Amino acid sequence: MSTSKPTVLFVCVHNAGRSQMAAGFLRDLAGDTVQVFSGGTAPKDSVNPIAVEAMAELGIDISEHTPKRLTDDSVKESDVVITMGCGDDCPFYPGKRYEDWKLDDPAGQGIESVRVIRDDIRARVQELIGSLNVQA
Repeated sequence: MSTSKPTVLFVCVHNAGRSQMAAGFLRDLAGDTVQVFSGGTAPKDSVNPIAVEAMAELGIDISEHTPKRLTDDSVKESDVVITMGCGDDCPFYPGKRYEDWKLDDPAGQGIESVRVIRDDIRARVQELIGSLNVQA
């Protein structure tokens, strides 16, 4: 990684749930010490409202974010790429740090199930921050 602030890209299929929650947590917990991006291989039109609700319960507003298409450039420009169920659709570039987080998809699930996914994501983001050597 470079000496400037690290760039983290969260990727899931629809960029409407898991990746949006992870990006929200990283922005909230790490502040401006990390650049945060997210994308999807087949983005939806809007963020999952149950994911928005679950994050709002913790005081994190992701309601204004919109799903974006994953691009090769976004992967090239990132130091760390976290994938969440996009499989072989995610581009791979040598020299990048990749992690694949096995998480249930919140699509179509109720708030109770999404809370469990949200809390798992928060714990993983906290571990990620520790590994980035930034002062959050």
